[in-house]
Formats: sequence, structure tokens, C-alpha cells
Amino acid sequence: MAWKTLDQMELRGKRVLCRVDINVPVEDGKVTDATRIERIAATVQNILDKGGKPVLLAHFGRPKGERRDDMSLQPLIPALESVLGVEVVFASDCVGPAAQTVVDGLTDGQVALLENTRFHAEEEKNDEGFAKEMAKLGDIYCNDAFSAAHRAHASTEALARLLPCCAGRLMQAELEALEGALSNPERPVLAVVGGAKVSTKLDLLSNLIEKVDILVIGGGMANTFLAARGVDVGKSLCEHDMVDTALKVAEKAVETGCELLLPRDVVVAREFKAGAESEVVKIEDVPADAMILDAGPDSVAHVKEAIARANTLIWNGPLGAFEIKPFDAATNAAAAYAAELTNEGKLVSVAGGGDTVSALNKAGAAEGFSYISTAGGAFLEWMEGKTLPGVAALG
Repeated sequence: MAWKTLDQMELRGKRVLCRVDINVPVEDGKVTDATRIERIAATVQNILDKGGKPVLLAHFGRPKGERRDDMSLQPLIPALESVLGVEVVFASDCVGPAAQTVVDGLTDGQVALLENTRFHAEEEKNDEGFAKEMAKLGDIYCNDAFSAAHRAHASTEALARLLPCCAGRLMQAELEALEGALSNPERPVLAVVGGAKVSTKLDLLSNLIEKVDILVIGGGMANTFLAARGVDVGKSLCEHDMVDTALKVAEKAVETGCELLLPRDVVVAREFKAGAESEVVKIEDVPADAMILDAGPDSVAHVKEAIARANTLIWNGPLGAFEIKPFDAATNAAAAYAAELTNEGKLVSVAGGGDTVSALNKAGAAEGFSYISTAGGAFLEWMEGKTLPGVAALG
């Protein structure tokens, strides 16, 4: 779809309402992880460089339309100033006189931070009147919060329809990475989908099967597919009520010509704890009293061979119970190999959603991927083929 970037906007002297995601962890009034703030820095700096005045709009927590001191954005100012390297002026509201006074008083090189948009119930109702009040504070709207783009809220959707609009640098990077991976990818395309339950990934699987050439299924959800093939998975996590659904997904893969890869061998244990006694068995030899907790070495070799055949990789979810050793081995090995091929220029790799970022960071492979999305729900809904209101509004 067509959407404008900051490069196509005349920003000099303009107030730029910039929707950002700075929903960062805070303890004792201090930001403990500034990653999300760091990721908006390029957009804010770009606006400043082009002579614009950045006015940041953001939510924090779930105040449900009530003003709550513990969900104020004000404690984020020191972290914002440290990352952005400029003075950040705070407004105690995101609409009305308090916000107007701060925005009107902005000087070159300053950034305004408006209070939590969700202190107003109208925000989550996508209320046009509320959006019009916010629109009074700006000349241009820039959405840099892909992670909130799956929500049709006033600051993500309605506001984009009221002002000239564009995508910020982070939003632009997300959209370019995802469009490159699914809309117009270099084939063959391989998707790795892991996680606990088939039921939470049905839409994702159905969409991917129509768009990718190879689909690797791992984690607990692989057990359900194995059970659908008649494999006794012992005491493993398995959605036995989803077996018929798994069969239909497998049938659809055959119809669309999508190669479906399931584990050939697995790592099993009698208890789920760090350092638990474990063994590698073929899938047909899973003991009745054991749990499948990871893919085995033969399965990993099979996955790596598939990655080597691919030109584009989409990764969502771990291949095993990666949180606990030694059940992180399959995820670590496959992720490291994907990162290696990416660094050699042989693979375009895009990952995101849920536990994926944690798993790839733990594997030490995240920096080797072409793009890692921290967007969670928005990433998954995009991969499911759903229209994201915050993105559609920019078109």
C-alpha cells in the first residue's frame, strides 16, 4: 500500500504530532529498559533536523479512561532527554489548554511530551471529537507506533484522517521489512512458527500456508500436529481437541504446495525443570510417561537444510521450551544458522511476536537477523493478513 514517509513532508516550522510507543518498564519512578525510547530517536531527530517541532503522543499502561499518577508519562522525561539529547517539555494533558500552552511555547530544538492519551476514555473508542481536539495541536501527523497500529484508537486512526500524515522511521522500517517478507519476497520463503498452542496461531498458519513455500512447525503446537498423524506424544503439551484442525491445516498445505516440516526426533524428559534428565528419541518412540520439550538433532538438521534452501525467512515462536536448558538447543542452533546465512547475504530474515524476541536474544542471534519486530500483536495480525487500522489510515 502507498504511505508517505518523513522524506515527503515539509516540516520546517510545523508542529508534528508524533504517535510513539514508549510504554517502557518503570520501577521506583525510573525507566529500567529504554529500548522503545531508543527506537523512536531517529524519527524525533529527523523532525528536528528538518525544522519541525515534535509533539509526542503516547499511551502508558491501561488506565481505562481514568487519570492515574502511576501511569503518568512524566517519569519518562529523564530517559527521553538522555536518549534524545534535547530538552523535553511536559504537558499535563494531551488536549485542551494545558497541552496548547506547552505546544505554543515550544522553541527550536525542544520536544513536547503530552500526557497519557488513555487518561481519556475517548481514546480507545476512536472518538472523532477527541481526535479533533488533538489535531488542534499539530499541523502534521506522524505515526511511529507500529506496535499500536492494530488498534483503531483516536491517536492511531482517527487523527490520521484529520491531518496530512506519514509514517515515522520505525513504522517505515517495520512496514518495509514485513512487506518485503510477505508481499513481494524473494523466494523460496520459509516460515518458522513455534509456540505452545495451535489455537492461538490458526489465522497465522492459514495465511502463511498460502504465501510461503516451506512451513516449519515447532514448540508445543508441533505436538498437536504429530498427534494428528497418529503419534503418541505421551504427557506432552498437546491440544487433542485441535487434532482435526491440524489435519485440515496439513491438507491445505498439500493443496497449496507448501512443504510442511514437523519434528523427526525430539528431546523428552519426565519433568520440566532446568537440568532435568533428558533423552533424544524418534517421534514414534516417545515414552508414555515423558514430555516432548524440544526438537532433536535430526530435526534441527532438517530445519537448517530448509533454511539453506530459502531466500526469505519469517520467524515467529521458539522450537522448544527455550526458557530452560537444555531445551533451548534447537531454537539456538536454528536461529544461529539463520543469522549466519543472513550475515553472509544469503538470506533475508524477519522475526517478531510474543516470545520470539526473547528466544532470539537468548540464542545470541537477534543482531544477525535482517529485522526484529518488537511489535507483538501488530506483527502477528499483519502476518495473519489482517488490515491494521493505524497503517490503513496512512494510505
